[in-house]
Amino acid sequence: MQNKLDMLRIFSVAAASRNFKEAAQRLGISPQAVTRAVRELELQMGEVLFHRNTRQCRITEAGEQLAIEAEAGLAAIDRVFRQKSSFAEAEIDGLVRITAPEVIGQDSLVVVLAGLQRQHPGLRFDLHLADEETNVVDEKIDIGIRHGVMRDSRFVARSVAMVPYYIVAAPALIQRVGTPTSLAELMTMPVTGTLDPGTGKPWPWLFREGQQWLPSQQTFLSNSASAECAAVLQGMGFAQLPGFLACPHLQAGTLVPVLADESPSPWPLSIFRPQREPVSVRVRTTFDWLVQAFSMSYTYP
Repeated sequence: MQNKLDMLRIFSVAAASRNFKEAAQRLGISPQAVTRAVRELELQMGEVLFHRNTRQCRITEAGEQLAIEAEAGLAAIDRVFRQKSSFAEAEIDGLVRITAPEVIGQDSLVVVLAGLQRQHPGLRFDLHLADEETNVVDEKIDIGIRHGVMRDSRFVARSVAMVPYYIVAAPALIQRVGTPTSLAELMTMPVTGTLDPGTGKPWPWLFREGQQWLPSQQTFLSNSASAECAAVLQGMGFAQLPGFLACPHLQAGTLVPVLADESPSPWPLSIFRPQREPVSVRVRTTFDWLVQAFSMSYTYP
């Protein structure tokens, strides 16, 4: 059985056409599909709507009356959808809740959101910064940014970049202790670290072929990647930093890369949303804006 609305649309076009073949061409369907829709509508209405034979097709009086009612009803339905569409396009406003790693959210994300808000002043943002994975359901999160593997396949996620890791130091530290030429040599030099909020322990350093190293003692340890970067800029130790944090300083020459051959495989940077469909226009607009803004290179040089 066909959808009643589809049957009425087919019938309405057939009523305004010379024959079913012409109606089929206007609708982009087969003449047989028009015939089936009309026949099924006749059965439901209990009326003959067209007199038809092999040579001609002529609408009946009952068909003419139904065509008037169908045209009015279809026009009303189309107006409803046009109003909804116009409302969605005009009213891009309301609250969008976003979660992101602290180091991304404090700097580049705020700049990106400010640019979007200049285009749509009615938008408001609630930004939750956390380096650990946020419970997006409990926090009512609309959009998230994640550095690393997306583990929840239920989310709508777009991988926007692959972010490498760099071992870096300030030029002043290099001048003071020298440039390490091996991992063994690096392990004898001052290093910094960031705490994993999930374990309360420092994040291990990652190297190629899956190697890891957890320093037994750091000259600076913090729960903030931004604070660690600031300490490295002051020459307090070597650090392993992601490209989105390290690259601006590498390009400026305030940090220097070392042991590039020991770098691990890059990690994905993803924009995700927990809700698949339906999605409000404010969330979809913000999601698309973030995908475009963070689709860039995070490599040096």
